[in-house]
Amino acid sequence: MEDVILILTLLFVAFMVLGVYAGVKAVRAAKRGVDRTITQARRSVEDTTLRAKSYGQPGVPGELAHLRLTLRTSMRATQEALNDGVTEDASLSESLALFERLSAHGVELDNDLKRLEREPDRATVATLLPGLKERTERITHSAESLRWAARDRARQFADDDLATLNAQIDLEAGALRHWTTEESSAQGESPARRDAAGHTWSGPADEATPAPPSLTPPDPGPRTGYPWQKSARPETTN
Repeated sequence: MEDVILILTLLFVAFMVLGVYAGVKAVRAAKRGVDRTITQARRSVEDTTLRAKSYGQPGVPGELAHLRLTLRTSMRATQEALNDGVTEDASLSESLALFERLSAHGVELDNDLKRLEREPDRATVATLLPGLKERTERITHSAESLRWAARDRARQFADDDLATLNAQIDLEAGALRHWTTEESSAQGESPARRDAAGHTWSGPADEATPAPPSLTPPDPGPRTGYPWQKSARPETTN
C-alpha cells in the first residue's frame, strides 16, 4: 500500500512540474509575441515620424530625417530578402553574415543621426551633412548589392528550373503525339494497310475494340487545386 501511495505521489509531483514548465514556456512565448508587437509598432511610428519630418521640415532636420529613413528602409528590405532566401538557399548564409557586420555600421550611423537631430547647433550639423550622406550611401549601396544579388540568384534558379521543365514537357508532348510518326510512315505502305492504320487511330473505333491506351481519358479522381483550375460541376440526376 505504501508503494502505491509513493508512486501516486511521484506521479502527482511529475505532473505538477510538467504543468509549471509548460506554463512558464507559454508565458515566455506570449511575452516574446508582445515584445515583437511593441517593437514593430514602435518602428512603424518612428518611420512615420521620420517620413513626416523629411517632407515637412526644411533644412538640417529634414536632411537628417531623410538620411535615417533611407538607411532604415534599405537595411530592412535587405534583411527581409536574405532571411527569406536563406530558408531555400543555404549558400546565402555567408551573405547574411556579411549583412550582420554591415548592420553594425548601420546601427552606429542611425544612432549618430538620431543624436544630431537633438543637437541645437544647426550650423555645425550642417557642416557634417556631406560626410553623413557619404556614409549613408556607402552602407545602403552595400545593402542593395546584397539584396539584388540574392534576388538575381533566386530568379536565375527559377529560370533554370523553368527551362528544364519546358524541355521535359516538350519531350512528353512529343511522346504523346507518337501516332503522327506512324501515320507518316504508313503513307509509303499499301492502301489497305494505310486504311487499316487510319481506322485504328483516327476512324471511329468498334464497340468491341478498346481505345488505345494513349487516347484513353484520365481517371477523373481528386486533383490538386490551382488558382486557374475550374471546379468540376457536380453531376445532376433527373
